[in-house]
Amino acid sequence: MDSVPVTCEVELGRAALLPDIDRVRAWLLTLDGSPQSYVDLDDPEHIEFEYARRLAHVIDLAGRPRAALDVLHLGGGALTLPRYTAATRPGSRQHVVEVDAALIAFVRTHLPLPPDARVTVEAADARAAVAARPDASADVVVADVFGGARIPAHVTSAEFYAECADLLAEGGVLLVNVADGTGLRFARSQAATLRHVLADVAVLAESGVLRGRRYGNLVLVASDRELPLEWLPRLLAGGPHPAQLVHGAALRDWIAGAPVVTDATAIPSPPPSRSVFQLRPGDR
Repeated sequence: MDSVPVTCEVELGRAALLPDIDRVRAWLLTLDGSPQSYVDLDDPEHIEFEYARRLAHVIDLAGRPRAALDVLHLGGGALTLPRYTAATRPGSRQHVVEVDAALIAFVRTHLPLPPDARVTVEAADARAAVAARPDASADVVVADVFGGARIPAHVTSAEFYAECADLLAEGGVLLVNVADGTGLRFARSQAATLRHVLADVAVLAESGVLRGRRYGNLVLVASDRELPLEWLPRLLAGGPHPAQLVHGAALRDWIAGAPVVTDATAIPSPPPSRSVFQLRPGDR
């Protein structure tokens, strides 16, 4: 693929692939100007976005080191995490659900998956796809569902997370990418909702975001059993920095009475300001 921008009208807006001037075959996928994914075709283990690196680090810790996993990805983008997992855990069986069929075709045409990657991609709504999947079929479920720059309401409720929890094999992990800003009202409610459904939850984010000082991404890690204690320092040590992890009693304080979200009360995540998305590859 030549290193020139490529655009396409997809179902959810205008998608663009923008080349990174610092990496020869690396691309930023945007949707209506909102960054969605970053892919380096020559180095699938390179993860550019901080939140995606945190998600990848949890995948690194799941199961036995470098053993193949069964992974369900809700939200496809440019297939960054499936590419990473295929490279770091060869033989993993991965299924991706992305609502925008035109976006899938655009990405797979211009950023093809490695031929040996065991990745299937389905054009479907995330919640409908979860309901159709067999119980106990995934070691890891990654919920990274955005409609442009916002998380749709129907994938933020206790009912949805209970359906995701049913898909987890014993000791499996549910990862949720949440975006929020000042006050973190939405993120705290998401953490409270996950704690209502699953036995143990931790929240990982850049320190300023976790304190509610600026808009950003938080990674929520949840499991049907207590998260291994050795994971907690490793999640911080794995970077990026500065990072902070909230777990246990500190998480209860951080949630501070935030309500559990249900289908009846669910709302989309708050919109970011335009200034959040001013950077492009090569600016970072």
